[in-house]
Amino acid sequence: MNIWRIGVLPGIAAIGLTIIARMLGSLQSLELAAYDTFMRLRQDEPIDERILIVGINEEDIRRIKQYPIPDGEIAKLLRTLQSYQPAAIGLDIYRDIRVEPGHNELASAFQEMKNVIGIEKVLPGIDGFTVNPPLNLPSEQVGFVDTLVDKDGKQRRTLLGTPDLKDEWRLSLSLKLTDIYLKKQGINRKEEQSPSEGYLIKFNSTKIPKFLPNDGGYIYADKGGYQTLINFRSNIKPFRIVSLTDINNKKVDASWIRDKIVLIGLTTPSIKDYTLSDTIKAKNIPLIYGVEIHAHVTSQLISSVLNQRPFIKTWADSWEYLWIISWGIIVIALRRKNFSPLIRIIVINGIIIFFITISYSLLTLSWWTPFIPSLLILFLNAFSILIAAIDRYEENWRLRIQVQKLVINKTFDIIHNGPLQTIARMIKQVEENKEISNTQNFLSELRQLNQDLRGVYKLVKQENFIANNTFYINQEQEIDLKRPLHEALNEVYIEVFDRDFPCFKTIKFNIINFQPLNEKNLSAELKHSICRFLEEALCNVGKYAQNTTRLEISCECKKGKNIIIVKDNGLGVQKFNHSSYQGFGTQQAMTLAKQLRGKFERLPNSPKGTICQLSWSTHKSWL
Repeated sequence: MNIWRIGVLPGIAAIGLTIIARMLGSLQSLELAAYDTFMRLRQDEPIDERILIVGINEEDIRRIKQYPIPDGEIAKLLRTLQSYQPAAIGLDIYRDIRVEPGHNELASAFQEMKNVIGIEKVLPGIDGFTVNPPLNLPSEQVGFVDTLVDKDGKQRRTLLGTPDLKDEWRLSLSLKLTDIYLKKQGINRKEEQSPSEGYLIKFNSTKIPKFLPNDGGYIYADKGGYQTLINFRSNIKPFRIVSLTDINNKKVDASWIRDKIVLIGLTTPSIKDYTLSDTIKAKNIPLIYGVEIHAHVTSQLISSVLNQRPFIKTWADSWEYLWIISWGIIVIALRRKNFSPLIRIIVINGIIIFFITISYSLLTLSWWTPFIPSLLILFLNAFSILIAAIDRYEENWRLRIQVQKLVINKTFDIIHNGPLQTIARMIKQVEENKEISNTQNFLSELRQLNQDLRGVYKLVKQENFIANNTFYINQEQEIDLKRPLHEALNEVYIEVFDRDFPCFKTIKFNIINFQPLNEKNLSAELKHSICRFLEEALCNVGKYAQNTTRLEISCECKKGKNIIIVKDNGLGVQKFNHSSYQGFGTQQAMTLAKQLRGKFERLPNSPKGTICQLSWSTHKSWL
């Protein structure tokens, strides 16, 4: 139960709360912001030379001294461009009304040029208005430029096809320009119905993926029409941009236009034909003009067909949630490991860095995976792990202090009841100038005093080396705790049983069973304390189990528990069978049981004798 309370339940709670927050859309804004950041950090791609943008800027408007740009200027621009034989021209300027002078020249240009695509707005926006197609331009040469802007004002999706208010299917400017360009490459657009995916737009075998409401970081987004995510070209200057004046003055290399797609649009902030985008790379304010959006989408479609440049792909909902849960499980598994708080911090930071790296790497491969939910789970679980580890670490220090206090008390008892009493008696004899009548007894007391003081030295020495991998069984003998624990315990038994304890002399049967223990997560300190437990239990038998004839020692791992048992059939001492008595050894054993999160028991052995048992689960972590 403790495993679930400390290790599993907090992790499951973090996973559950995060998934609920994601389903409610609470993490969408953060997810989109993270997506934008990763998109900006991608490596630069080369300029797409198949597309040229003619941007009508503020200087062009000042030179013309009129806005909207008159039809005559646009007609002149179209004829100049047409002289360079472009594959297609996209006119991203509304021409639903006459803008004199020059309307007749523009109408004539529209009738002559079959590779020019004009624009319209087919869906009512916030203002409730639509915009009609250009006058005198056939409907097959018109594409809509309706945009899809997210709640944060950023554009990450494009609309390629949609029914208009009359329920007639219309195609976008970018799709129509792509269609013209690819037809010259011998590639035709196809439209088909798929049983699993529904209506699909394809160029040969290249399918344009349809946006779904929960794709990527979106939650219940509008999926109307035929949408797809924009894989913006990663470069501060993804396309060549020239001005209207540059074209009119023939300052543009003809190779930039011949057989290329030319997009004409406004590139001045005063007209406000732009949107914000944190997805693109920009030197200053991340403004992206409408004509640039159409260039990115057109480039994406052409590149996917001709260069296999991938679309932004996402996983099915079930795989996304499996991804999120998996990162939570990794951290839950980390809770079970016996690491110090510092090691945990290092491991957790390593996991988080690995997760960020793999998420970014997947996006560079055009796979958009859930980032914020997984990262949030990692942070929540990491925080709870560190709090639990620090709390457990402090608890272990408190237990160690308790052990030190026991040692101090034991040391005081030994000194007070033995050496100090002897010294006081001997000093009194000397002070009273009494003649030492029995030199032999006096020497015997001095020897006992020497032995007692050495005992104090031994106790203090043993208890002050519990952090290393050595157990001092006596002043001359050390036991290496790097060896298997059951071998170290067997060595403790051999050494203690050789001591000159009175109750060992009556033992006729020794039943010894030292089997390998599960040492997972056992520190050197815990191994030291376990060896001390066995030593103390055997010493109690040797000192107090009167008339014992049988000694059983068992050390084994079974049914998920490590169990150490010392059993005798001696008369013992009454106080050891009294449940309220807690001597030095008993207090140490109980402290050890707390550290192991196990159990220490001293039980009567029927018909006579004592059972001393220490057990702990092999599945628990002690930090």
